[in-house]
Amino acid sequence: MIGQTISHYRIVEKLGGGGMGVVYEAEDLKLHRHVALKFLPDGVAVDSTAMRRFEREARAASALNHPNICTIHEVEEHNRQPVIVMELLQGESLKDRIRRGPIATNELFEWGIQSSEALEAAHAKGIVHRDIKRGNIFIVDGRRVKVLDFGLAKVIPSHLPENRLDDESLTMEGVIPGTTAYMSPEQVRGEETDARSDLFSLGVVLYEMATEKRPFVGKNRVLLMDAILNAQPAAPSRVNGALPASFDAIVGKLLEKDRERRYQHAGDLCSDLKRLKRETESGQAAVATAAPAQQGRKHRVGGWKLAVSAGVVVLAITAAAIFYSRRATSLSEKDTIVLADFDNKTGDPVFDDTLKQALAVDLEQSPFLNILSESKAAATLRLMGRPPERPVTGEVARDLCQRVGSKAMLAGSISALGNNYVIGLNAINCASGEVLVRQQVEAPGKEEVLKALGNAATEMRRKLGESLTSMQKFATPIEEATTSSLEALKAYSEGRRAFYRQGDVAAIPYYKHAVEADPNFAMAYSALAASYGNLGQATRASENARKAFALRERVSEREKYRISGRYYDDATGELDKAVQAYELWQQNYPNDAIATIDLGDLSMRLGQWEQALPPTEDGLRLEPSAIGYENKAQIQLALNRTADAKTTLDQAMSRKIDSHVLRLTRYLVAFLQGDEATMQQQLAWAAGRSGDEDWLLSTQSDAEAYFGRLGRAREYSQRAMESALRADARETAALWQVDAALREAEFGNASSARQNARAALALAEGRDISSVAALALARAGDTAQAQKLEEKLNQDFPQNTIVQGYWLPSVRAAMEISAKNAESALGMLQTTPPYQLAQSQPFQVGMLYPVYLRGQAYLLAHNGTAAATEFQKMLDHRGIVLNFVTGALAHLQIGRAYAMAGDTAKARAAYQDFLTLWKDADPDIPILKEAKAEYAKLE
Repeated sequence: MIGQTISHYRIVEKLGGGGMGVVYEAEDLKLHRHVALKFLPDGVAVDSTAMRRFEREARAASALNHPNICTIHEVEEHNRQPVIVMELLQGESLKDRIRRGPIATNELFEWGIQSSEALEAAHAKGIVHRDIKRGNIFIVDGRRVKVLDFGLAKVIPSHLPENRLDDESLTMEGVIPGTTAYMSPEQVRGEETDARSDLFSLGVVLYEMATEKRPFVGKNRVLLMDAILNAQPAAPSRVNGALPASFDAIVGKLLEKDRERRYQHAGDLCSDLKRLKRETESGQAAVATAAPAQQGRKHRVGGWKLAVSAGVVVLAITAAAIFYSRRATSLSEKDTIVLADFDNKTGDPVFDDTLKQALAVDLEQSPFLNILSESKAAATLRLMGRPPERPVTGEVARDLCQRVGSKAMLAGSISALGNNYVIGLNAINCASGEVLVRQQVEAPGKEEVLKALGNAATEMRRKLGESLTSMQKFATPIEEATTSSLEALKAYSEGRRAFYRQGDVAAIPYYKHAVEADPNFAMAYSALAASYGNLGQATRASENARKAFALRERVSEREKYRISGRYYDDATGELDKAVQAYELWQQNYPNDAIATIDLGDLSMRLGQWEQALPPTEDGLRLEPSAIGYENKAQIQLALNRTADAKTTLDQAMSRKIDSHVLRLTRYLVAFLQGDEATMQQQLAWAAGRSGDEDWLLSTQSDAEAYFGRLGRAREYSQRAMESALRADARETAALWQVDAALREAEFGNASSARQNARAALALAEGRDISSVAALALARAGDTAQAQKLEEKLNQDFPQNTIVQGYWLPSVRAAMEISAKNAESALGMLQTTPPYQLAQSQPFQVGMLYPVYLRGQAYLLAHNGTAAATEFQKMLDHRGIVLNFVTGALAHLQIGRAYAMAGDTAKARAAYQDFLTLWKDADPDIPILKEAKAEYAKLE
């Protein structure tokens, strides 16, 4: 084929071939560049299965645009045969590079990072490679990785509409797609594969790069498959002594047989490799220190704060002594006790995790005990090279106890004795293994187990040194503090574990099962309220907060504070009372990070940004968490400290703490810095994540609208709504639609604004939907409907701080502006200054509507100077307004104000700023047409 021209490509030479294609170098006669053309090899083109696979490669790879993935330019056809036109690469395959000799450690880490970034990008689009191997990784110029050949890529069905799904059975019966030496165990077994299969294969590649040996070997394909399923390879550092020991933990996690224990996301692997590379380059001890990602959420830390999946709870002890063997050992405030997993000898899974959590709740009542987060417990387990979800008992628990510098650990067990159950609790000296305190009780039947455990825990608290006065005050029995139903408690435990691993959407079904099993389970209702609130479903959050509050006498003292705070926050909206509840919580439990973080969060929502920072930083010192980092970054943005906010988010990621709110804030930081690439990375991360995706999509819609790209904004709003509806979040979907309605109103599209507002109300009539819809309708001139909503909100939420202090005054002022009553509008806004810089709950941004409307009222009153002062506040608080459209429109409005005040020079400059922002705007937006006409008159 040399010298032939296909379409506008002239073939220069053959580069190579493989099982899925023959590749030629060609010259692009139109663009005068050299490219690679990939054809099906002779004898395969007639195979319809291979043809479909080849076409699928083109579709999959062409959807990817990433510096570490070979770029697909287009697909041509030659003699009814598809031809992929792709980037021409200069360099060598990793296969050839490994054959040339050892790979330096810095190259090993860097190429591993780039490969994981390529997979992260592919997986974000729902694409699984299924044939990651050294031959499909190409090294360009000796330093840059390119992942090749998505010929076996599989499009994950959940990411595509039903009518676009392909038949995934593209192999002959008994033939497994992929290259055997690099297959994951699930591929060997012929099971469904997902992104974690690619990570296993990349683990094989990393092992081979590091040691020049394969981790799994066999004399034939059957024996090789058996090795993949059953053999444990030697640690890389034992084969290559130049490797840091912490590299073993990373590869070990990649090569886990059980995919649930493997890395779950390529981004997590990338973060660990980057951290290891930094530590190695700086000469630090190379030990894996990554804490697990947290699925924190914006509003409050949800539910019962237990380390449920780390397999261990670390308890900070401020008691005076532990009594044992008729002697007392003094403990300082820095001493800890490790609560290990229960040894369940009964064979009944209902006791798995359940008893440990129940015991932790009982001990948590004590002001002397502070349960640390799952992340802190799991970080140490990772240092030990042990997945945090595995049970931690016996010598492993003792080893952990020593590593965290604790003097004692508390181990529990349960066994069956006829129809009875025997429960044992042992406090053990970590250094010597000596039993310090032994407690054993017997329960006459399963229904009495929790009560018996509570009795044992009470006695253990006494022996750990807690005073009688304290024990009498904080003595809610376990079965009352939690539930008497083991089924309900197990469901709740599974919900907490799902929350930490996957977030609120995954946790909610378990919480719902918990309250179905026990309708009086207050803590489960509280957890539901938190999760629904985090997902923007205010009505469901309020309903569950009220149920929890009605049952608050059935919980411990600590949990009462939490439930009361959430009730005043989610249900009545009385933020002053919520502050009081959290302050009491903090006073009685000063080491509890949740109360401290929530106090800062309340200050944020009231617009008291300077006041919000100290408690937020205190909470982070007590416990690094997603919510803590996200709140701190939000505060720094509000104080116009954008660079500091980025540093805060980087710190969270370096600790391997991740969540959709952190991603959302990272997006907003990037927006302020004009970093389009980072914005798109956050969108890619969220793609397909139920309960997360719609938040990023709606934020992207606001960003498009900020620059006047209304058509694209509408598309992203629609996608956000559809994503929320798929997650059974009607109220959240309505929220995204009413946000779009408000934008349309500000753009002058009154009809579209009214249509969207009414559709949102038809979808869900919650507090937040009604508040924003009332404002949108008022701004769109439908004052009659806006007034009906205003009256209902005033009646239904008479004590709600934000409704009464922010939204209703704004709605009333907007109606007066619509009626051309400037003085009345200004009067309506007189009560808003304490709240005008607040976050516009439920949104992440602060729209500053009282300020914006006050400026418009001054324009209406022909007071240009006063109007300019108000609009300047919008421009001075970019870190609060963020990407909401009023931030862009403030440039236009201040131009109008300067023109009215007679300052033509400043007016022209302001108009130019606005028109520059909107240089790519849709041309038919009414307010843009007005702006251009006004600017022309100034010229």
